[in-house]
Amino acid sequence: MRRFIITAAQAQGTAEPWTHPSFIDAIVNLQRHRQIRASHQPDGIQFHDRSAVCTAALAVYLGYPRSPVLAGELQRIQNQVIFEKRVFFIRNLGFITPTKARRISFEETQRFEMIHQQVYRNFGFKLIPVEPANLAQRVSSIKAAIAPECGI
Repeated sequence: MRRFIITAAQAQGTAEPWTHPSFIDAIVNLQRHRQIRASHQPDGIQFHDRSAVCTAALAVYLGYPRSPVLAGELQRIQNQVIFEKRVFFIRNLGFITPTKARRISFEETQRFEMIHQQVYRNFGFKLIPVEPANLAQRVSSIKAAIAPECGI
């Protein structure tokens, strides 16, 4: 989602949209829209690659206070119990490939990962680590974790 917002802003002439506090609200609004849209899909397990909790971690990382938009979304997802309390936490692969939208060093990704973990725990989530491996192995570990609930 961050990359989507960054790419869209860059296409409109904003070179570094993350330097503007409104960046956080743009991400939250997109996340809320996508989550609500997904809630109208048939019942079953849903996976969301990001949530407002991730955006709260991003705000901490960037040094922004929680905006009213972010605070409201965090309250909504808690009050409505939008997400299960178990969260798959995808560990980094040990390297980072910079792009036009991703201008962060590997060392900074490690710091960001630690912030993510702490923010999720602060909101009462239990992290299920998905360790570095190839894609098929990561998918297998996730399937194994959810198998008892969905008969996989």
